[in-house]
Amino acid sequence: MARLSNRTRLGENETGIRGLKAGTDLTMRAIDGTRDRGGEADRAGDMREMDALTKSGARLRLHERVHRILTEEIASGVLPPGARLMETRVASRFGISRPPARQALSVLVGEGLLDPAGRRGFVVAPGAREAAILVAGQGGRKGGGPVGAFDGGPLEAAASWEGIYDEIESTIVARTAFASWRVIEAELARAYGVSRTVARDVIARLNQRGILRKDGRGHWIAPGLTPDHVGELYELRWVLEPAALVNAFPRIPKDLAQGLLDVHLEALGSSSELDGAALDRLETEIHVTLLGFCGNGILMETLRHYQSLLIAHSFLYECAPQLYPVEPFLPEHITILEHVVGGNEEGAARALEDHLKSSLDRAIHRIAAVSRNFQPAPVSYLQPLNG
Repeated sequence: MARLSNRTRLGENETGIRGLKAGTDLTMRAIDGTRDRGGEADRAGDMREMDALTKSGARLRLHERVHRILTEEIASGVLPPGARLMETRVASRFGISRPPARQALSVLVGEGLLDPAGRRGFVVAPGAREAAILVAGQGGRKGGGPVGAFDGGPLEAAASWEGIYDEIESTIVARTAFASWRVIEAELARAYGVSRTVARDVIARLNQRGILRKDGRGHWIAPGLTPDHVGELYELRWVLEPAALVNAFPRIPKDLAQGLLDVHLEALGSSSELDGAALDRLETEIHVTLLGFCGNGILMETLRHYQSLLIAHSFLYECAPQLYPVEPFLPEHITILEHVVGGNEEGAARALEDHLKSSLDRAIHRIAAVSRNFQPAPVSYLQPLNG
């Protein structure tokens, strides 16, 4: 695999940074009230915007969703190098017509993830998994919510919840720094002008991502990022992530690891210039991109459930990027990557565990700093919980 291109360099404001910045901008709009769903005028404007997105296909185009699902399956190893894809079978699998299936496959060919095989369709290219993981690690989603495992149903059935998922996730996660919240399903459906079924699909995905859980009375709750809750998440992460890194170690391309090390060294040299999106991306490179090479699907699914704090980091880094003269996680990441490049599996796992343990107090400090300086606007489908 070739060395990371200049697009991955933090100093050049590459595509990944812009994508993460757009995501945090959405969260900031959600927190400062400019996207407040409580007002009728705002709701009407938002629904007109959503209608326009649906009609234009900006979020819900079928070929983009097929492309994202297939990219994730290549990245996870579900579609290994040499796996064959036929246009008619792709269309049948996703319950769509052949033109969007053809378009998705053409995009994958253009990205180097698939090779044409004449009348026999396409095959997953050698080295495609590493490239696909890089795309996912750079925040490569284009609109819509996280895809996750394909459930076998026609994609049209998933379009409604995918189109509103990102904004709802950002709105909820941004507020967990301030309190715990009850999510009211009926109000969520009313706020977005969707059915209760679509609202349930969104809530199910939020639960799968570790953002929501049910309380003793069956209510959906977004737990606040209290010191105790953050401590629980980090304790699980420093058990699971080193294990995932050990599993991923023999599969991580050395050129990829060296490229990530170079990016971190460059960032350390210009740490005072790093914005929130850049910090969020650097965290993603370690905790998502590297660990994405783990071949244990059950371990990774469990880990994703407890990595919900990473979603909150996007908002926290945007609100309070410069809490330290030099961001402390940078030298810790560099130590991890130096062990990976040097082939020291045990050292890399130990350095990752040490990094997570050191990060706990810093995360609590950042959450406290943000909660002191921001006041979330009310949202109709979120009810704050006391205590």
